[in-house]
Amino acid sequence: MSANELEPIPFHRPAIGDREIAAAVEVLRSGWLTTGAKAHALEAAIAKRIGVKHALAVNSATAALHLALDAFGVGPGDDVIVPVQTFTACGEVCAYIGARVVLADVGEDALLGPSQLETALTDATRVVMPVHFGGQAVDVDALRTVAPSARFLEDAAHALPASAGGVPTGRLGDAAAFSFYATKTMTTGGEGGMLVTDLDDVANRARLMRLHGISADAWNRYGAGGSWAYEVAEAGFKYNLTDLAAAIGLVQLERLDELADARTAIRTRYDAAFASSPMMERPPRRAGDLHAWHLYVVRLNLGTLTIDRAEVIRRLGEAGIGASVHFIPLHLHPHYQQRYGYAPGDFPVAESIFERSISLPIWPGMTEVEVDRVAATLLEICAAARRPVEA
Repeated sequence: MSANELEPIPFHRPAIGDREIAAAVEVLRSGWLTTGAKAHALEAAIAKRIGVKHALAVNSATAALHLALDAFGVGPGDDVIVPVQTFTACGEVCAYIGARVVLADVGEDALLGPSQLETALTDATRVVMPVHFGGQAVDVDALRTVAPSARFLEDAAHALPASAGGVPTGRLGDAAAFSFYATKTMTTGGEGGMLVTDLDDVANRARLMRLHGISADAWNRYGAGGSWAYEVAEAGFKYNLTDLAAAIGLVQLERLDELADARTAIRTRYDAAFASSPMMERPPRRAGDLHAWHLYVVRLNLGTLTIDRAEVIRRLGEAGIGASVHFIPLHLHPHYQQRYGYAPGDFPVAESIFERSISLPIWPGMTEVEVDRVAATLLEICAAARRPVEA
């Protein structure tokens, strides 16, 4: 059978089963669809799982980052340090509140480290936003020694469940944002997120601002025993999570360890397939830490190949295999160049990682045959394009 006759292997397929469908149907039939009992139950379950005082359900990790910065009191005149190896959400939320984004390079592990933070630190630094890339947690304690007076806001969109030094993500910083987007380890049906913190003032402010700045949410006003009365205390946002989404999330959270184990099994199989190849490097990881394996990112050794990363991805696509790239470094985008003055070449480590990186499919439900086919196809593409070894 030719590659064109094989079933395509997408970059991602959500692990939604009968339990999630039944939970969604239950909410649809309940007569209550927006933020209510299910959303509050998901908040309680996440807080218990991570071990934090407060968990606030929101409609995206981007919303959680925005709410946290607002609750920290960040605004014009303040700097927020963001690793350049991340998605634009980390930078755009700073623009929402008028703060300046200060980009930092990353280490060879694609994470913000103490040396990179020290280089980026300014007198106006108020917040540092470590990004747990691909499922590997940042060592936030090491960063705190460089910027002890800063607030630390974890972008934990890739990192549930994950830990650093035995401490789970969500408890490494002063607040953290989790994502329940469709591709993440657990999902709330496509979109969703959670802001977690132990700080009462941060939680209280975020709770107010996530739903128009009003004094009571719709559940309290329209549910049994609720009151119609409310006050608008601030010009807030529309960031609440629906009960329909939360119901799916509750089932996914119950399955979280199962889903994470499935990803780890795929990682182990990829690791074995690529272990002896001189044409690529397996994803870095820190021994002793829990890795969520949201992504499996191989790095091509381009010096051994006659083709570039884009051509490798194109040939994977021809073979019916979905692949992606995480991420185009922020300083290579027009917005960050025009608004903040960054330019290509400013962050050489991130650029080198970007030019060589391919994110391979890694999702619960992939069969061993599918995993082996992805690995074998990538190895075959690279072998066919291998540069002759000089005598």
